[in-house]
Amino acid sequence: MTRLWRALINTWNGLTFATRSEQAIREELFALLLALPLSFLIGTTAARRLELVAVVLLLLAVELLNTAIEKLADRLTTDHDPQIGAVKDMGSAAVGVALLIAGLTWLFALGERIGLI
Repeated sequence: MTRLWRALINTWNGLTFATRSEQAIREELFALLLALPLSFLIGTTAARRLELVAVVLLLLAVELLNTAIEKLADRLTTDHDPQIGAVKDMGSAAVGVALLIAGLTWLFALGERIGLI
């Protein structure tokens, strides 16, 4: 039980730090707050509503990992390093892919709701 409590504290600390230091995290938390009620308007089933919220959580998780990579890379060196730049670009690409997944999922659900699908 102590291990679980410590993990919860670490999670809270990580989210708090990321929220304070990264605009992208704040924007995605705002998107999550919007997704919760909107999923009930757009999702046609309970499973679809869960999917709509889950893809926003996935996006947040990928953004947190990208932020961690960028902060670690910046801690290693502030000089321009092509390999570190490539790693940062891959992290950004992961966020882009997660955004695409989320966007397509929401568009599909919206199409389903209005009867296009």
